[in-house]
Amino acid sequence: MEIKVLGTGCSSCKALYETAKQAVTELGINATVIKEEDLMKITSYHVMKLPGLVIDEKVVSSGKKLTLSEVKTLLTQL
Repeated sequence: MEIKVLGTGCSSCKALYETAKQAVTELGINATVIKEEDLMKITSYHVMKLPGLVIDEKVVSSGKKLTLSEVKTLLTQL
């Protein structure tokens, strides 16, 4: 599984990245968490609000700083 946090470095983007890493650790899943800050790559996902969360190339959230529980739910639904 590949998880990308889309963001330019704002506090919400950094927080979501840390939350995603924590969720992966706590769930014990085999996943890579990537922080994508390149605006050209971010725009390719058609995300209008940051931060964005992408799981296996599918945008699952944008414009919201998700809680740990919300990220875990998204990861286990896929």
